[in-house]
Amino acid sequence: MIIRAARERDVPGFLEPAAQVEHWSGPMAGDPGFRAAVDRHIGRSTALVAVSPQRQVPLGGLLFSVKEATGAGESPTYHVRRLVVAERARGRGVGRALPADALRRFVRGPGTVEVITFGPDHPGAVASAACAFYEALGFAPAEAAGAGPECGSRQMFRMPLG
Repeated sequence: MIIRAARERDVPGFLEPAAQVEHWSGPMAGDPGFRAAVDRHIGRSTALVAVSPQRQVPLGGLLFSVKEATGAGESPTYHVRRLVVAERARGRGVGRALPADALRRFVRGPGTVEVITFGPDHPGAVASAACAFYEALGFAPAEAAGAGPECGSRQMFRMPLG
């Protein structure tokens, strides 16, 4: 697998896997706001895509951002905004490889990485194993986050960095 900065032609690599989880997370693939977010991240070079080396077929994608520290002694907060993996690529390390690559590319020095995923009572939390996945990456459950578009609960996960 190759992970690289996403390009405009990679947008289907975000939309296809996003459509595959809409039953858990609410509308994304046809949502103009989601498409605009993908376009913004591509324009900022903070969208990554995993592709198969042979055919350059998208396997998944990640949107990443940083909130710079605003005061002395504060550290930046990094955000995994969206991580999507195509059904055909799940269980092959794509979901682990994308955040690992984002941390290598975008993180400079100490700080905190945050991601919002399904809350523990959300049906998608069990079916997708999202909570266990983020914990295996080193994230710890934090406070509850606002409900998602499908009205399911959401949970913040946080990982401190050196």
